[in-house]
Amino acid sequence: MAPEFEEHRLDDLATDPGLDPGGALRQVASAAAQVRSARSIALESGTDRLADEGRPRSIVVVGSGAAALAGDVLAAVLGNGCPIPVLTARDQRLPGWVGGYDLVVAVAATSGHEAEPTVRAAGEAVRRGCRFLAVGVPDGPLAELAERARAPYVAVPLAGEPRAMLWSLAVPLLTAAGHAGVTAVPGEVYEAAAARLEEVAHRCGPAVETFENPAKTLAVDLASALPMVWGGSDVAALAARRFASQLAANARCPALSGRPPGIVHDQIATLDGPLGGTGPRSIFDDPVEEGAVRLRLVLLRDDQEPAETARDLAEAEQRAREHGVPVSEAAAEGGHPMERLAGLIALTDYATVYLAVAYGVEPLTNTLVVR
Repeated sequence: MAPEFEEHRLDDLATDPGLDPGGALRQVASAAAQVRSARSIALESGTDRLADEGRPRSIVVVGSGAAALAGDVLAAVLGNGCPIPVLTARDQRLPGWVGGYDLVVAVAATSGHEAEPTVRAAGEAVRRGCRFLAVGVPDGPLAELAERARAPYVAVPLAGEPRAMLWSLAVPLLTAAGHAGVTAVPGEVYEAAAARLEEVAHRCGPAVETFENPAKTLAVDLASALPMVWGGSDVAALAARRFASQLAANARCPALSGRPPGIVHDQIATLDGPLGGTGPRSIFDDPVEEGAVRLRLVLLRDDQEPAETARDLAEAEQRAREHGVPVSEAAAEGGHPMERLAGLIALTDYATVYLAVAYGVEPLTNTLVVR
């Protein structure tokens, strides 16, 4: 039997922590501490040695899951102004052109067999003579390789599910990029991002009632919905992709994500499709039947998005409302891309856990794992 959405559970969390037995909300709330701790660890781990060889030709991040997402955070925060390419090898295989002028950063969020492909790719990088940095758990499989290569190893303790420890993995990459002469994120930005994460935790914590809590409100919006999550900037687009991924992993709910202009020409067509808001799906369907799945457009806005993108999103919102498709919106806050990204990810991470709680799903338990 499919789980039912019970909104009262959201506010019951304040007095019944048993509704979140795995402590998923505590892990989301740890994000600010992750930023501060990972920054200190990275500074003490010899990443400043990367400056000795000057700026690399490119940065190639190797990893999977949360480790790969850390590479995406690096690229989004550095943005289009980054003087060199930054890419993530999600298949954990080095491109053929990568060599001694490139910095390969291997990131492993676990020490189990899941890390083996990353370790193999890291070994290949060392054999090719690439500049090298590794990030992983203390005494993880990359530590010995980094020692043999006389390369820095950033050992970050991961106290929870890897996907909830994103900032523990991403902050060392941002720190290393600055030391390598690419683009330095000022020290005060890390603190601003941590403060933003604390502010979101204060507004979105379990003790804050639904009508005042933007994350709980968003979770209610997503009940029985198929979200299309769109972001119009590097930061917002990454947050949208992270949101869709977390909806699947935490709440077991599918979602689409995208970024203009491409989505204007494909996903927008679904507004008048069978899951759109106009009319029932058949003559026997009740359009307001409990449990019926309908589209919901979720816009993650950023005041740094290009003007033409802002127009695309505004037009999409108008068309969605004309077709009876409801719209939710959240806006990035802060000055630096890291701070804006942190705020969006925190809000949406909270929302996915609340959606799971309302459905009676345990976010940190997933038995359907392939591999």
